[in-house]
Amino acid sequence: MTVSLGMPSAPSDRLVRRRKSRQVRVGDVLVGGDAPVSVQSMTTTKTSDVNATLQQIATLTAAGCQIVRVAVPDTDDAQALPQIARRSQIPVIADIHFQPRYVFAAIDAGCAAVRVNPGNIKRFDDRVGEIAEAASAAGVSIRIGVNAGSLDKRLMDKHGRATADALVESALWECSLFEEHGFRDIKISVKHHEPPVMINAYRKLARACDYPLHLGVTEAGPAFQGTVKSSVAFGALLAEGIGDTIRVSLSAPPEEEVKVGIQILESLGLRQHSLEIVSCPSCGRAQVDVYRLANEVTAGLEGLPVPLRVAVMGCVVNGPGEARDADLGVASGNGKGQIFVRGKVVKTVPESQIVETLIDEAMRIADEMVADGTVAGTPEVSVF
Repeated sequence: MTVSLGMPSAPSDRLVRRRKSRQVRVGDVLVGGDAPVSVQSMTTTKTSDVNATLQQIATLTAAGCQIVRVAVPDTDDAQALPQIARRSQIPVIADIHFQPRYVFAAIDAGCAAVRVNPGNIKRFDDRVGEIAEAASAAGVSIRIGVNAGSLDKRLMDKHGRATADALVESALWECSLFEEHGFRDIKISVKHHEPPVMINAYRKLARACDYPLHLGVTEAGPAFQGTVKSSVAFGALLAEGIGDTIRVSLSAPPEEEVKVGIQILESLGLRQHSLEIVSCPSCGRAQVDVYRLANEVTAGLEGLPVPLRVAVMGCVVNGPGEARDADLGVASGNGKGQIFVRGKVVKTVPESQIVETLIDEAMRIADEMVADGTVAGTPEVSVF
């Protein structure tokens, strides 16, 4: 039996067509061109602690991270790269600052890509030819990462501060040096902590080149503030078709960055929803505890590996319509809930049984989707 999903997924539902960029490879992940927008994060462990770093990479992978970056500030970290690159489940990018010799160490270690910040690498421009030759021979892409906080002194003197023009000029200058050596496996980031400056920089960059762009708001802040700033900035750019890979920078565990990034892409229709909970904000009309129901349903369905829209509604005004429009839903009132499956009421249960019933029905729908080949895999969810 084919299950009709409640969420639209056709390309026509997207806001605009994606910007056409060059395509580069980061390990087995394609970035740019017609490849989906990918989600990145960065480990917070000391890279030289191989086991701790690999454990965090495993956690990030489980959260949906597709590319991971590791910091390489010293020799011990560089020496750990071969083990990490070989044992990681997802492509590893080495993050290089200050010392160009670590760029070569990362390439030799088998990293999928190297991120360089030209503004703070000593005599970087003098080594571009060597780096291009080594990266090309190894099939390693380069990310030119320009940050507002570490912009080249020459450009700071010229522009007075880290303006959008200064960020773009820095990135394009470094690209031109690689281009002189025939190297174009490049992606670019021009990060700033202020979303308006960051948005303007990426818009200018998108008009000036065809390289794939990695979006980021640098030093975005704690979880709440950083989520808001990143959502605003990424939403504006992605809605214009700008952006090929993203990292949400939060002062929070890195897996939280991944969750926010995935949610941003799902909200814009750039990634198919896995599980989407539609729930009302509650109001004076609510006759059940909507907050509790929504949180318990979300926890109970965590890990459901099928695209499913579940509506948890608390009153009779919008409840039936939203529940009917979802794959699975409940319209609650007077201490009970009407359970909808694909638009039809299948049962009415007391409030105390709503969560259990929704989880049971979600599992049944997921089993049907796996059985008829709509999705692959065996459903696994948390037992609430």
